[in-house]
Amino acid sequence: MDAVDLARAQFALTAGYHILWPTFSIGIAWFCTILSLLWWRTGRQVYHDLLRFWTRIFALGFGMGVITGIVMSYEIGANWAGVSRAAANVIGPFLMYETLTAFFLEAGFIGIMLFGEGRVSKRAHFFACLMVSCGALFSASWIIASNSWLQTPAGAVADAQGIFHVVDWWQAIFTASFPYRLAHMVCASFLTGSFVVAGVSAFHLWRGQHVAASRVAFSMAMWLALILAPTQIFLGDLHGRNTLREQPTKLAAMEGLWETTKGPAMTVIAWPDMQAQKNLYAIDIPHLASLYLTHSWDGEVQGLKAVPPSEQPNVPVVFFAFRIMAGIGVALLAITITGLVLRLRGRLYEARWFHLLSMAATPLGFVAVVAGWTVTEAGRQPWVIYGQLRTADAVSPVAAGAVTASLLIFFLVYNVLLLSFFWFAARIAIRGPADTSLPTGERPGLDRTNMKNLAGVSGASIPNLEQAGA
Repeated sequence: MDAVDLARAQFALTAGYHILWPTFSIGIAWFCTILSLLWWRTGRQVYHDLLRFWTRIFALGFGMGVITGIVMSYEIGANWAGVSRAAANVIGPFLMYETLTAFFLEAGFIGIMLFGEGRVSKRAHFFACLMVSCGALFSASWIIASNSWLQTPAGAVADAQGIFHVVDWWQAIFTASFPYRLAHMVCASFLTGSFVVAGVSAFHLWRGQHVAASRVAFSMAMWLALILAPTQIFLGDLHGRNTLREQPTKLAAMEGLWETTKGPAMTVIAWPDMQAQKNLYAIDIPHLASLYLTHSWDGEVQGLKAVPPSEQPNVPVVFFAFRIMAGIGVALLAITITGLVLRLRGRLYEARWFHLLSMAATPLGFVAVVAGWTVTEAGRQPWVIYGQLRTADAVSPVAAGAVTASLLIFFLVYNVLLLSFFWFAARIAIRGPADTSLPTGERPGLDRTNMKNLAGVSGASIPNLEQAGA
């Protein structure tokens, strides 16, 4: 591997690792905000118990996001001097705005969110949660704006030295792909957060512990997922059609489409052979790709061969990453519909197999987000500024050995951080929310007396509690 490949691998590692935490933080921050609002407006203790529980877990993810985000800023300057030189006039202010409008907003209120409960009014605590959640959204907006400009540059012109200068800030911020990419990412964060909450709550329901609070959280998470899962698929369709217009080569790689075709088939699975410029072992469904890409039976879609092989991305990477993302989206939709059926039948809290399924689905949102960003970033290759600056021309003149050393260090340190997060977050999650919403003598335990008491509070039958593992 040369310095370009190593620099790309290092940025893929750090960016792929970092994106986990904004995804987590956005979703869980807004869930905490909803809990704070419900606690303020209803006064129900169960919302307070859940709020205290989930803010602890949110704090861990927020800290991880701050640490890994700072590293990426230095990495851009160290390994990608060509990008900094060419695009600093455009994306530099975006990153500054992100700091001013987002990071300061989060930093200013997160202390109240985490430690102000009981020290400030419920209204003030809700406002702090809201500001932290809005700060997370502002942060995502500016980062997506920066990346969208690299994907679909607009509002800036390059001088004779290849340095871009902004001529229209509105166009530079609101590029052709920005609204679709922002909506798709934010909805993905909400959906991922919903399944994290559902998975942790299902774990406690399966064990028969913290039943009162877990029922509330599980119900809220499944309602949110039922709304968000189809919304995400709808937004994905809009994003795909935008990609067809703005980055047709990326779209062709996603579909494994080599020839420009009218009414193209959907390739369910295949092995894209870049050397032969064709698919091997393909399973196709006629005209289906034309229907969801162009919304017509015989719409025309540009193929990969419309550009030289030197301007094509790594097709297998983009092709399979897209199928992982789309497949998970369909799976999450199926789980939410199953949850609705169980709810209508009155078995949402007693179906142990569904609790196991919800636990298994907990990491799927994160996998889909990483796969989606793989499609986004690998699909624009060989360009770092699409159609303007090639990746090979953007890398810093750094020795391959130096990049290799830092790559190995990042790999080791990030895995230690990830294991540390799992250790501390798992301890909090297994401990579960407090049961202060129940009288002291009625808090759930493993003995039959407490089961009877809990059945009276939660409305569950003793056989159902026993079936749930109490």
